[in-house]
Amino acid sequence: MSLDRSHDPLPADPSATRPTSCTATQTAPAQVLVDSAGLLAGQREICIRHGNELYRLRHTRNDKLILTK
Repeated sequence: MSLDRSHDPLPADPSATRPTSCTATQTAPAQVLVDSAGLLAGQREICIRHGNELYRLRHTRNDKLILTK
């Protein structure tokens, strides 16, 4: 799966939009930022396979994300 974000405008300072926990340091590789709208693709709920396990990612009416096993 490939996310083409070439049409999305990027901020002048990309670190300004990242939470502090995702800020890259000199010793750690940069974190990958995935937009939830692109991941959900218009759906309210998707299933994610991780190894042999299935997880459910749900977008709630209160605009929250809930990941359950």
